[in-house]
Amino acid sequence: MERVSGQKTSFDLIVLGAGVVGTATAYWAARAGLSVCVIDRQGGAGLETSYANGGQISVSHAEPWANPSAPLKVMKWLFDARAPLLFTPRLDRHQWSWIAGFLRNCTPERARRNTVEIVRLGAYSRAKLQEIRAAENLAYAEKTLGILHFYRDAKEFEAAKPVAELMRQHGCERRVVSRDEVLAIEPAFAHAIEDIVGATYTAEDESGDARAFTQALAARTAAMGATFLYGSEATKLLLSPGGDRIIGVEAMVAGGHQRLDAPNVVVSLGAWSAPFLRRYGVNLAIYPAKGYSVSIPIEGQNGAPQVSLTDDEHKLVYSNLGTHLRVAGTAELSGYTRHLDAERVAAILENARRTFPHAGNFAAATAWSGLRPTTPSNVPYLGRTRIRGLVLNTGHGTLGWTMAAGSGRIAADLVTERETEIPAPLAA
Repeated sequence: MERVSGQKTSFDLIVLGAGVVGTATAYWAARAGLSVCVIDRQGGAGLETSYANGGQISVSHAEPWANPSAPLKVMKWLFDARAPLLFTPRLDRHQWSWIAGFLRNCTPERARRNTVEIVRLGAYSRAKLQEIRAAENLAYAEKTLGILHFYRDAKEFEAAKPVAELMRQHGCERRVVSRDEVLAIEPAFAHAIEDIVGATYTAEDESGDARAFTQALAARTAAMGATFLYGSEATKLLLSPGGDRIIGVEAMVAGGHQRLDAPNVVVSLGAWSAPFLRRYGVNLAIYPAKGYSVSIPIEGQNGAPQVSLTDDEHKLVYSNLGTHLRVAGTAELSGYTRHLDAERVAAILENARRTFPHAGNFAAATAWSGLRPTTPSNVPYLGRTRIRGLVLNTGHGTLGWTMAAGSGRIAADLVTERETEIPAPLAA
C-alpha cells in the first residue's frame, strides 16, 4: 500500500470527521495526552454541517421533533412546499425505517425520556464549551445573552409551558415570560410585538459562529500536536483477523492510499456515518435532514436582534454574528442532496423580513444548506460498539454545536477508559 513520504502513520486515536463534533473529540483526546489524527475530506475544519448553521448553544431546544403533537403537524405539512418539515418520499428503505422510528418516539413517555437525555447532555456540553473558551481564549462572535423562544399562537405557547417545566426540573432554566418581558429582553421586536403572545427565555444559553469556533479549536488542537489530514477521506476501517478489534484506517491522502495505524477510531462523519458503518455490521438509524440558512449583512443597521431567538411556529433560529444576522432552520427529508430550493429560501427571508424589517440588507443575503445527521429520537449515538476500539460520536441532528463539547469529552473518556463525568445517552 502506498504511503505518503514523511507522514506519521501511527496514532493512539483516529477521528473521522473535522466538524464541530469530531474536532471537539480530537481536542479532548489531545488534551488527555493522546496522539491524534483527524481525517476530513474538506480543505479545513467545519466546512460541512458546521459551516453555516443556526449558531446556537441551545439546551433550551431539547424537545425532540418526535413528540405527541408531531404526527398531526407532519400530516398538515406534507403537501406544503414551505412547511418547516418537508418529507420527500424516496425508494430508500433507510428513509422509511427512520420514519417508522420517528413515529415510535412520538409517545409521551418516549418524548419525555428523550427530552431529559438531551437536556442532560446539552447542559453538560454547554459547561464544557465554557471550559474550553476559558482555557483556550477562543473568539467566534460569541454572545452570552441567552435564547428567547417566541410564540405567535396561544395554543403553541400553552403547550410549551409544561415542556419548559420539564427542562427546569432537569437543569435547564427555561422560564416563561410575558409579551412585555419579550420587548425588554429584545427591543428589536418593537415592530412585531403585537403578533407575539408570549415566550420562554433561557439566560444561560449562548450563540456564535460555529464554523469560527470549530476552526479555532482545530488550530488549537493542532498546536497541541494533533495531525489534521484535510482533503483526505477514510475508505475503510482496518480490523484484526477476527474482525472484532480496530487496528487502523485506510484513507486516500494526498492522492494516494495510506494505511494509518491506531487501536481506536471515533466516527463523527455526520449524516455519512450510517452508510460508512453498515459494511461492518454497525447499523445506525441516522438519516440526513437538510437544513437551510440565510446570512443577512447587517451593514451598520441597528434593527437586528442581539439576543439569539427561536421562532417555534416556523422552526427558525436567529443569531447575530456581528457582521450579519444568521437565520436558519426547517428540515427536509429528501436524501443526501444539498440542492437549495429557492421557495424555501424565500420563505425564510420573508419570515425574517416581516419580523425584523430593519435587520440588514436582505437583498444581499446569501443562502446555504447542510445535512444534519438526525436520529428518530434526536438523541445522538455516543458510545462503544461491539468492535473493540470503535467509538461512535454522531447523530446530533440540529444540536451538533450544543452537544459537541460534552460529546467530545465523553468520547475521549471512553477511548482513554476513564470514567465519564455523566453517563453517555442512549439513542433510540
